[in-house]
Amino acid sequence: MGARRTARERALQALYQLEMAQGATSREALDSAWAASAEDGKPEPDAVKFAKELVEGVEANREEIDGLIERHSHNWRLDRMSRIDRNVLRLGIFELKYRPDIPRKVTINEAVELGKNFGTEESSAFVNGLLDRVAVALGKP
Repeated sequence: MGARRTARERALQALYQLEMAQGATSREALDSAWAASAEDGKPEPDAVKFAKELVEGVEANREEIDGLIERHSHNWRLDRMSRIDRNVLRLGIFELKYRPDIPRKVTINEAVELGKNFGTEESSAFVNGLLDRVAVALGKP
């Protein structure tokens, strides 16, 4: 598995933990996510750095990201979405909006994979559709 895919998985786990444990810091959540995957061996420095950028970026821009999710999710309020889907969407929208170096297709494909691996059967289709609508609205080629 590539460093960025690993980083996205750990970032998702950290964001999930931040929702569950009120008062936890992003550093604590990331440390916990990396510790839980210790069987993978020592993480690559690039993966650790990218995961940190993702989590801190989502947290810093969460209000705006959540607003985009609400505007583009048809018939779904943010609080009705599963925590996994909500955080996969947050990661994807952060990449679409704030990481112009990552192509739209890569962001959406990676988010769909996260949905498949961590969410429900419906997660991947839900994530794909919503991220595609947001990408179009953001003018992300």
